[in-house]
Amino acid sequence: MVMPVLTALLVAAFVALLGYGASMSMRSREERTGFRARIGRDSAPSNRSNAPSPSPMSSLRSHTINITRILGDRFKPKDAEEVSHIETMFLNAGLRSRNAVVVFFGAKVLLAAVFLCSFMLVKFSAGLRLTVSITFLLASLSTLIGFYGPNFWLNGKIARRRDEIILGFPDALDLMVVCTEAGMGLDAALKRVGEEIRLSNKVLSDEFRILNLELRAGKSRASVLRSLGKRIGLEDVDSLVTLLIQTDKFGTSVGRALRVHSDAMRTKRMQKVEEVAAKLPVKLLFPTVFCIFPALFLIILGPAIIRVMRIWGS
Repeated sequence: MVMPVLTALLVAAFVALLGYGASMSMRSREERTGFRARIGRDSAPSNRSNAPSPSPMSSLRSHTINITRILGDRFKPKDAEEVSHIETMFLNAGLRSRNAVVVFFGAKVLLAAVFLCSFMLVKFSAGLRLTVSITFLLASLSTLIGFYGPNFWLNGKIARRRDEIILGFPDALDLMVVCTEAGMGLDAALKRVGEEIRLSNKVLSDEFRILNLELRAGKSRASVLRSLGKRIGLEDVDSLVTLLIQTDKFGTSVGRALRVHSDAMRTKRMQKVEEVAAKLPVKLLFPTVFCIFPALFLIILGPAIIRVMRIWGS
Protein backbone atom coordinates (compact mmCIF):
# COMPACT_ATOMS: atom_id res chain seq x y z
CA MET A 1 0.00 0.00 0.00
CA VAL A 2 2.94 2.32 0.63
CA MET A 3 4.48 1.90 -2.83
CA PRO A 4 1.40 3.08 -4.80
CA VAL A 5 1.15 6.15 -2.56
CA LEU A 6 4.83 6.97 -3.07
CA THR A 7 4.47 6.42 -6.81
CA ALA A 8 1.46 8.73 -7.00
CA LEU A 9 3.24 11.40 -4.95
CA LEU A 10 6.33 11.17 -7.16
CA VAL A 11 4.19 11.46 -10.28
CA ALA A 12 2.37 14.51 -8.84
CA ALA A 13 5.71 16.13 -7.89
CA PHE A 14 7.10 15.42 -11.35
CA VAL A 15 4.04 16.97 -13.00
CA ALA A 16 4.30 20.04 -10.75
CA LEU A 17 8.00 20.50 -11.52
CA LEU A 18 7.32 19.98 -15.21
CA GLY A 19 4.61 22.65 -15.14
CA TYR A 20 6.87 25.06 -13.24
CA GLY A 21 9.68 24.51 -15.73
CA ALA A 22 7.31 24.99 -18.65
CA SER A 23 5.98 28.23 -17.17
CA MET A 24 9.50 29.59 -16.59
CA SER A 25 10.54 28.60 -20.10
CA MET A 26 7.40 30.22 -21.49
CA ARG A 27 8.12 33.40 -19.54
CA SER A 28 11.71 33.66 -20.77
CA ARG A 29 10.58 32.92 -24.33
CA GLU A 30 7.94 35.63 -24.13
CA GLU A 31 10.51 38.11 -22.82
CA ARG A 32 12.87 37.31 -25.69
CA THR A 33 10.01 37.51 -28.19
CA GLY A 34 8.89 40.86 -26.81
CA PHE A 35 12.43 42.20 -26.89
CA ARG A 36 12.88 41.12 -30.51
CA ALA A 37 9.49 42.61 -31.40
CA ARG A 38 10.49 45.95 -29.85
CA ILE A 39 13.75 45.90 -31.80
CA GLY A 40 11.82 45.11 -34.97
CA ARG A 41 9.38 47.95 -34.37
CA ASP A 42 12.22 50.38 -33.74
CA SER A 43 14.15 49.31 -36.81
CA ALA A 44 11.23 48.90 -39.21
CA PRO A 45 8.02 50.41 -37.86
CA SER A 46 6.13 50.05 -41.13
CA ASN A 47 6.83 46.32 -41.57
CA ARG A 48 4.30 44.36 -39.51
CA SER A 49 3.99 41.24 -41.61
CA ASN A 50 6.89 39.55 -39.77
CA ALA A 51 5.37 39.92 -36.31
CA PRO A 52 5.67 36.70 -34.30
CA SER A 53 2.44 34.76 -33.91
CA PRO A 54 1.35 33.93 -30.37
CA SER A 55 2.59 30.57 -29.18
CA PRO A 56 0.22 27.91 -27.79
CA MET A 57 1.72 28.34 -24.31
CA SER A 58 1.10 32.09 -24.35
CA SER A 59 -2.49 31.57 -25.49
CA LEU A 60 -2.94 28.99 -22.73
CA ARG A 61 -1.58 31.46 -20.22
CA SER A 62 -3.91 34.20 -21.44
CA HIS A 63 -6.90 31.83 -21.21
CA THR A 64 -5.88 30.87 -17.67
CA ILE A 65 -5.62 34.52 -16.66
CA ASN A 66 -9.04 35.23 -18.19
CA ILE A 67 -10.58 32.30 -16.29
CA THR A 68 -8.93 33.55 -13.09
CA ARG A 69 -10.37 37.03 -13.63
CA ILE A 70 -13.85 35.63 -14.24
CA LEU A 71 -13.65 33.58 -11.03
CA GLY A 72 -12.28 36.59 -9.16
CA ASP A 73 -15.15 38.82 -10.30
CA ARG A 74 -17.63 36.20 -9.16
CA PHE A 75 -16.11 35.29 -5.79
CA LYS A 76 -14.62 38.64 -4.80
CA PRO A 77 -15.98 39.76 -1.40
CA LYS A 78 -18.65 42.42 -1.49
CA ASP A 79 -17.37 44.16 1.63
CA ALA A 80 -15.49 47.28 0.53
CA GLU A 81 -13.42 47.32 3.72
CA GLU A 82 -12.06 43.82 3.11
CA VAL A 83 -11.25 44.63 -0.52
CA SER A 84 -9.47 47.81 0.62
CA HIS A 85 -7.44 45.75 3.11
CA ILE A 86 -6.37 43.33 0.36
CA GLU A 87 -5.45 46.27 -1.92
CA THR A 88 -3.30 47.72 0.87
CA MET A 89 -1.57 44.37 1.28
CA PHE A 90 -0.80 44.32 -2.43
CA LEU A 91 0.64 47.82 -2.15
CA ASN A 92 2.81 46.63 0.74
CA ALA A 93 3.97 43.74 -1.44
CA GLY A 94 4.90 46.09 -4.28
CA LEU A 95 2.15 44.87 -6.64
CA ARG A 96 0.29 47.81 -8.16
CA SER A 97 -1.78 46.21 -10.91
CA ARG A 98 -5.42 47.22 -11.15
CA ASN A 99 -6.57 43.63 -11.55
CA ALA A 100 -4.41 42.26 -8.72
CA VAL A 101 -7.29 41.77 -6.27
CA VAL A 102 -9.51 40.10 -8.86
CA VAL A 103 -6.72 37.76 -9.97
CA PHE A 104 -5.89 37.03 -6.33
CA PHE A 105 -9.38 35.80 -5.44
CA GLY A 106 -9.69 33.96 -8.73
CA ALA A 107 -6.38 32.20 -8.05
CA LYS A 108 -7.64 31.18 -4.60
CA VAL A 109 -10.72 29.51 -6.07
CA LEU A 110 -8.77 27.95 -8.95
CA LEU A 111 -6.04 26.55 -6.70
CA ALA A 112 -8.63 25.13 -4.31
CA ALA A 113 -10.23 23.24 -7.21
CA VAL A 114 -6.82 22.11 -8.52
CA PHE A 115 -5.70 20.79 -5.13
CA LEU A 116 -9.00 18.99 -4.62
CA CYS A 117 -8.78 17.35 -8.06
CA SER A 118 -5.14 16.41 -7.41
CA PHE A 119 -6.09 14.70 -4.16
CA MET A 120 -8.87 12.75 -5.83
CA LEU A 121 -6.51 11.80 -8.67
CA VAL A 122 -3.89 10.53 -6.22
CA LYS A 123 -6.55 8.64 -4.27
CA PHE A 124 -7.99 6.81 -7.26
CA SER A 125 -4.68 6.24 -9.05
CA ALA A 126 -3.05 4.80 -5.92
CA GLY A 127 -6.10 2.71 -5.07
CA LEU A 128 -6.34 4.00 -1.51
CA ARG A 129 -9.15 2.49 0.54
CA LEU A 130 -10.09 5.27 2.91
CA THR A 131 -13.19 5.73 4.97
CA VAL A 132 -15.67 8.42 4.10
CA SER A 133 -14.71 10.59 7.07
CA ILE A 134 -10.97 10.42 6.33
CA THR A 135 -11.59 11.10 2.63
CA PHE A 136 -13.74 14.11 3.49
CA LEU A 137 -11.12 15.36 5.96
CA LEU A 138 -8.22 15.05 3.49
CA ALA A 139 -10.27 16.57 0.68
CA SER A 140 -11.20 19.52 2.89
CA LEU A 141 -7.57 19.91 3.98
CA SER A 142 -6.29 19.94 0.39
CA THR A 143 -8.98 22.45 -0.60
CA LEU A 144 -8.05 24.73 2.30
CA ILE A 145 -4.36 24.50 1.39
CA GLY A 146 -5.12 25.54 -2.16
CA PHE A 147 -7.51 28.30 -1.05
CA TYR A 148 -5.19 29.87 1.55
CA GLY A 149 -1.96 29.25 -0.36
CA PRO A 150 -2.07 32.69 -2.08
CA ASN A 151 -2.45 34.31 1.35
CA PHE A 152 0.77 32.71 2.58
CA TRP A 153 2.50 33.72 -0.65
CA LEU A 154 1.33 37.32 -0.29
CA ASN A 155 2.35 37.52 3.37
CA GLY A 156 5.78 36.10 2.55
CA LYS A 157 6.28 38.63 -0.24
CA ILE A 158 5.29 41.47 2.10
CA ALA A 159 7.70 40.22 4.79
CA ARG A 160 10.62 39.95 2.34
CA ARG A 161 9.95 43.42 0.98
CA ARG A 162 9.73 44.93 4.45
CA ASP A 163 12.99 43.27 5.47
CA GLU A 164 14.68 44.78 2.43
CA ILE A 165 13.28 48.21 3.26
CA ILE A 166 14.35 47.95 6.90
CA LEU A 167 17.84 46.95 5.79
CA GLY A 168 18.34 49.94 3.51
CA PHE A 169 16.27 52.67 5.14
CA PRO A 170 18.91 53.96 7.63
CA ASP A 171 21.43 54.36 4.80
CA ALA A 172 18.84 56.25 2.76
CA LEU A 173 18.18 58.53 5.73
CA ASP A 174 21.93 59.20 6.08
CA LEU A 175 22.04 60.23 2.42
CA MET A 176 19.02 62.46 3.01
CA VAL A 177 20.82 64.08 5.94
CA VAL A 178 23.87 64.75 3.77
CA CYS A 179 21.71 66.20 0.99
CA THR A 180 19.65 68.45 3.28
CA GLU A 181 22.72 69.70 5.15
CA ALA A 182 24.36 70.46 1.80
CA GLY A 183 21.56 72.92 1.04
CA MET A 184 19.04 70.82 -0.89
CA GLY A 185 15.35 70.98 -0.25
CA LEU A 186 13.43 67.95 0.94
CA ASP A 187 11.93 67.22 -2.48
CA ALA A 188 15.28 67.45 -4.25
CA ALA A 189 16.90 65.33 -1.53
CA LEU A 190 14.28 62.60 -1.92
CA LYS A 191 14.81 62.59 -5.68
CA ARG A 192 18.60 62.43 -5.38
CA VAL A 193 18.51 59.67 -2.74
CA GLY A 194 16.16 57.63 -4.92
CA GLU A 195 18.64 57.87 -7.79
CA GLU A 196 21.70 57.08 -5.65
CA ILE A 197 20.33 53.94 -3.97
CA ARG A 198 19.02 52.41 -7.19
CA LEU A 199 21.71 49.72 -7.29
CA SER A 200 21.81 48.93 -3.57
CA ASN A 201 18.07 48.96 -2.78
CA LYS A 202 15.70 48.93 -5.75
CA VAL A 203 12.56 48.80 -3.57
CA LEU A 204 13.30 52.08 -1.80
CA SER A 205 14.40 53.65 -5.05
CA ASP A 206 11.05 52.78 -6.65
CA GLU A 207 9.15 54.17 -3.67
CA PHE A 208 11.07 57.46 -3.80
CA ARG A 209 10.54 57.61 -7.56
CA ILE A 210 6.76 57.24 -7.10
CA LEU A 211 6.88 59.90 -4.38
CA ASN A 212 8.62 62.33 -6.71
CA LEU A 213 6.15 61.59 -9.50
CA GLU A 214 3.26 62.39 -7.15
CA LEU A 215 4.95 65.63 -6.13
CA ARG A 216 5.43 66.60 -9.77
CA ALA A 217 1.76 65.80 -10.40
CA GLY A 218 0.79 68.56 -7.96
CA LYS A 219 -0.14 66.66 -4.80
CA SER A 220 0.75 68.18 -1.45
CA ARG A 221 3.82 67.00 0.41
CA ALA A 222 1.81 65.78 3.39
CA SER A 223 -0.49 63.58 1.27
CA VAL A 224 2.48 62.24 -0.69
CA LEU A 225 4.32 61.30 2.50
CA ARG A 226 1.19 59.63 3.89
CA SER A 227 0.88 57.64 0.67
CA LEU A 228 4.50 56.54 1.11
CA GLY A 229 3.76 55.28 4.61
CA LYS A 230 0.66 53.45 3.37
CA ARG A 231 2.55 51.74 0.54
CA ILE A 232 5.38 50.56 2.78
CA GLY A 233 3.33 49.71 5.87
CA LEU A 234 6.10 49.96 8.48
CA GLU A 235 5.86 51.63 11.86
CA ASP A 236 9.27 53.27 11.47
CA VAL A 237 8.28 54.76 8.13
CA ASP A 238 4.98 56.00 9.57
CA SER A 239 6.84 57.72 12.41
CA LEU A 240 9.25 59.26 9.87
CA VAL A 241 6.30 60.51 7.81
CA THR A 242 4.75 62.09 10.90
CA LEU A 243 8.10 63.65 11.79
CA LEU A 244 8.57 65.14 8.32
CA ILE A 245 5.02 66.51 8.24
CA GLN A 246 5.48 68.17 11.63
CA THR A 247 8.89 69.51 10.60
CA ASP A 248 7.41 71.00 7.45
CA LYS A 249 4.49 72.44 9.41
CA PHE A 250 6.48 74.06 12.22
CA GLY A 251 9.59 74.98 10.22
CA THR A 252 12.16 73.10 12.32
CA SER A 253 15.44 71.67 11.02
CA VAL A 254 14.87 68.76 8.64
CA GLY A 255 18.48 67.55 8.80
CA ARG A 256 18.50 67.28 12.59
CA ALA A 257 15.20 65.40 12.63
CA LEU A 258 16.41 62.99 9.94
CA ARG A 259 19.67 62.38 11.81
CA VAL A 260 17.86 61.53 15.05
CA HIS A 261 15.46 59.17 13.26
CA SER A 262 18.31 57.54 11.33
CA ASP A 263 20.21 56.84 14.55
CA ALA A 264 17.08 55.36 16.10
CA MET A 265 16.46 53.08 13.13
CA ARG A 266 20.10 51.99 13.02
CA THR A 267 19.98 51.14 16.72
CA LYS A 268 16.79 49.14 16.19
CA ARG A 269 18.37 47.27 13.29
CA MET A 270 21.40 46.43 15.42
CA GLN A 271 19.14 45.18 18.21
CA LYS A 272 17.31 42.98 15.75
CA VAL A 273 20.60 41.50 14.52
CA GLU A 274 21.68 40.85 18.11
CA GLU A 275 18.34 39.17 18.80
CA VAL A 276 18.81 36.87 15.80
CA ALA A 277 22.36 36.09 16.91
CA ALA A 278 21.17 35.28 20.43
CA LYS A 279 18.67 32.75 19.04
CA LEU A 280 21.32 30.88 17.06
CA PRO A 281 22.56 28.60 19.91
CA VAL A 282 19.02 27.38 20.57
CA LYS A 283 18.38 26.77 16.87
CA LEU A 284 21.69 24.92 16.52
CA LEU A 285 20.93 22.64 19.47
CA PHE A 286 18.87 20.05 17.60
CA PRO A 287 21.15 19.83 14.50
CA THR A 288 24.13 19.48 16.84
CA VAL A 289 22.54 16.72 18.92
CA PHE A 290 21.03 14.73 16.06
CA CYS A 291 23.57 15.31 13.26
CA ILE A 292 27.00 16.21 14.68
CA PHE A 293 27.17 14.33 17.99
CA PRO A 294 26.37 10.89 16.48
CA ALA A 295 29.19 11.29 13.97
CA LEU A 296 31.60 12.38 16.71
CA PHE A 297 30.59 9.46 18.94
CA LEU A 298 31.06 7.09 16.04
CA ILE A 299 34.53 8.41 15.28
CA ILE A 300 35.67 8.59 18.91
CA LEU A 301 34.05 5.46 20.36
CA GLY A 302 33.96 3.35 17.20
CA PRO A 303 37.50 1.91 17.45
CA ALA A 304 37.09 1.19 21.15
CA ILE A 305 33.78 -0.63 20.54
CA ILE A 306 35.34 -2.69 17.75
CA ARG A 307 38.28 -3.63 19.99
CA VAL A 308 35.96 -4.63 22.85
CA MET A 309 33.88 -6.76 20.50
CA ARG A 310 37.00 -8.48 19.23
CA ILE A 311 38.16 -9.21 22.77
CA TRP A 312 34.80 -10.63 23.74
CA GLY A 313 34.64 -12.63 20.54
CA SER A 314 37.99 -14.24 21.15
